Amino acid sequence: MSNNHWQDKRVLITGCTGFLGSWLACELVKLGADVVGLIRDEVPQSMLLHDGTVNHIKIVHGDLSDYSLLERTLAEYEIHTIFHLAAQTIVGIANRSPMHTFETNIRGTWLILEAARQSPTVEAVVVASSEKAYGDKHPLPFDESMPLQGRHPYDVSKSCADLIAQTYAHTYELPVSITRCSNLYGGGDLNWNRLLPGTIRSVLRGESPIIRSDGTFKRDYLYVEDAVRGYLMIAERLANTAVTGECFNFGKGNPNSALDVVNTIIKVSAHPHLEPVILNEVTNEIKDEYLSSQKAHQILGWKPQETLESGLAKTMAWYRDFLDIES
Repeated sequence: MSNNHWQDKRVLITGCTGFLGSWLACELVKLGADVVGLIRDEVPQSMLLHDGTVNHIKIVHGDLSDYSLLERTLAEYEIHTIFHLAAQTIVGIANRSPMHTFETNIRGTWLILEAARQSPTVEAVVVASSEKAYGDKHPLPFDESMPLQGRHPYDVSKSCADLIAQTYAHTYELPVSITRCSNLYGGGDLNWNRLLPGTIRSVLRGESPIIRSDGTFKRDYLYVEDAVRGYLMIAERLANTAVTGECFNFGKGNPNSALDVVNTIIKVSAHPHLEPVILNEVTNEIKDEYLSSQKAHQILGWKPQETLESGLAKTMAWYRDFLDIES
């Protein structure tokens, strides 16, 4: 990853108040980039605001569905690199509200890509897909050669957005690359119904954490700063079209069950005698999933730097400060 690459580079981040978007914006500001953030809703608790990064970027208020706004933003700010992260990311919400999920995740993707295609300044677009785009019909671990065949609303939305991004790369030679990350975690994730932030908040407060599944679902957990490095490494190479049209998995490659992760958090907390509450009420979610990141290792030189234990230590410290809980 080259620090000089980002100096004064004009970058647009969609979804910049989200979990990953906040971390990415923070890192790009540190690297000297000229960052523009597309914000739909005000989220006062977002890490983007919490750590003051919002004061160092330009803000465009609006929605991905507004194509004229996207065109204007790319033109007026002369955007060079786009990180398209905006999405409805919660599986349960997707199951309850598929139309909104499809509108945001699928239509929002083709609108930003079409606006980029029409822009003379855009030289790199990184689109966030997901490991869930693979569906659940492959042997594990998932690798980039496998077809995308999501079956449930969120998974399908990511399969579609992923394929649309590939279409723009291969048909129109737009410099696009796609990321498929495993489950990200770290400070700043305020979706409390996700396993890690919800568990950490409960445990820090001395409350029994809740597991919505039966506890056996296995996921590969990747620390958010490792994901940010991957995004930047792709974008730096896209400027030279070396990875145009390529998809990259980012994960650790060794999954943990929900129960194991929750018990690890409890074990390293100030409340080691807590017992999780297992609801076993999850439906329409993939049972087990984890990724092979061999392609990212070979082409990008990317490897995760944090173990689950070291990442959890950093994450719990962030939430302890955020929730103002004494250690």
